[in-house]
Amino acid sequence: MNVTSDDRDGDTITVALAQIAPVLLDRAATLDRVIAACRAAGTAAADLVCFGEALVPGYPFWVERLHGAEFDSPVQRALHARYLDQAVSIERGDLAGVQDEARSHGLTVQLGVIERPADRGGHSLYASLVTIDARGDIVGVHRKLQPTYEERLTWAPGDGHGLRTHHIGPFTMGGLNCWENWMPLPRAALYGMGEDLHVAVWPGSDRNTSELTRFLAREGRSYVCSVSGVLHADDIPTEIPELAPLRRIAAGWLANGGSCVAAPDATWVLTPQCDSWGLHYATLSHQRVREERQNFDPAGHYARPDVTRLWVDRRRQTTVTTQDDP
Repeated sequence: MNVTSDDRDGDTITVALAQIAPVLLDRAATLDRVIAACRAAGTAAADLVCFGEALVPGYPFWVERLHGAEFDSPVQRALHARYLDQAVSIERGDLAGVQDEARSHGLTVQLGVIERPADRGGHSLYASLVTIDARGDIVGVHRKLQPTYEERLTWAPGDGHGLRTHHIGPFTMGGLNCWENWMPLPRAALYGMGEDLHVAVWPGSDRNTSELTRFLAREGRSYVCSVSGVLHADDIPTEIPELAPLRRIAAGWLANGGSCVAAPDATWVLTPQCDSWGLHYATLSHQRVREERQNFDPAGHYARPDVTRLWVDRRRQTTVTTQDDP
């Protein structure tokens, strides 16, 4: 257990970054790991626990490494069908166990899942960041706006419905998935909603987190928690025949972690943690936010809405709208 603090007085929360691996393409077994991490974080009196992008049931490493752009590839078709089978259905109650754990510990959870939503027909997948509050209620489901590069071969683009902030203690928390964190306008939308604690979720790589985390903290004058998954070649399940080609070519870390926390002045609270599993804790003081907003507040006194404004469509997009007889 790695515990760090910024050593400032003031109103604080404790955040746990759960850098763990999925049981690849196994929803139930991966959720067991998530629940165990929530229980450990709750026992340690954390207020918030965060998990990496697409953790349940795992990031689709096979798309890049097994010729995902090959049209009608039998391997890709079989893996996609299994991915659908093991994806999370929120409507079905797949996250009930995580909700129970959050409720029992008064713990807020940010969890990256592959969602199979009924409101889009039930056969497309979305990389979604789910927010569960301390009462155990699902209060946010943000579907990744733009899958990155090869991800577009297996994930559908999301919408702005989940582009929202949530209160936790003195903080206003928002979050984005992976390379969404590079998108200036979604960041600006969260700033405008009062965000001062940003959660950036990643499948796992310090090449993504080591520079961008500090930049986002400096731009937003907010705490930024980057949380990543990990996956080693030895973690690829042997009992899934479709993954045999991936096992043959994989070596070492497919995702090496890199979870970290930056303060509102872009100094490290927790440096990137690599090549290991673990729960990493940090205590965050809201006073640091208020200090840094003295000279720069991106949506407040350093904004010019008379010159530039941002319009956000938060309607949940759907293909079919029905109207039945009363």
